[in-house]
Amino acid sequence: MTIDRLAFRDCLGCFVTGVTIVTTVGEDGEHVGLTVNSFNSVSLEPPMILFSLDRGAQSLLIFETSGHFAVSVLSDVHEALSNRFAQRDTNKWDNVATRIGANGCRLLDGAMATFECTTYAQYDGGDHVIFVGNVIAMNVDPGAKPLVYYRGAYNSLSAVA
Repeated sequence: MTIDRLAFRDCLGCFVTGVTIVTTVGEDGEHVGLTVNSFNSVSLEPPMILFSLDRGAQSLLIFETSGHFAVSVLSDVHEALSNRFAQRDTNKWDNVATRIGANGCRLLDGAMATFECTTYAQYDGGDHVIFVGNVIAMNVDPGAKPLVYYRGAYNSLSAVA
């Protein structure tokens, strides 16, 4: 059976996801970041998470060689920031409030949660690379509401409930 790529993508869109910005810093000190919704937990003991990165991403090599990354989970006020970090060839960091985490990666101020990781493993995921990380630090804002993505668009939790 052949699976139509667009039909597969539409079907996957039925799964409500959160929206994150994943960051790392290269050996030369260059900070990179991009919007990712393919993020989830892996293990509670030890604490591990994963995200998937398109093989066509300009920053793939930096993520593959850095040995660390951070994930900022976006709140419902971050739609514009999500759109900015989803674009190629833009100066993503202009006027974006960040702080440097324990692993040297940028964390977005106002994120609903952050995870700082050392890279545990990388796996072939077809047209993506799957990055698994050991969580070394984290933070949460219990009052924030998540930015969610559903059927190809941003939504609020009340809109998809």
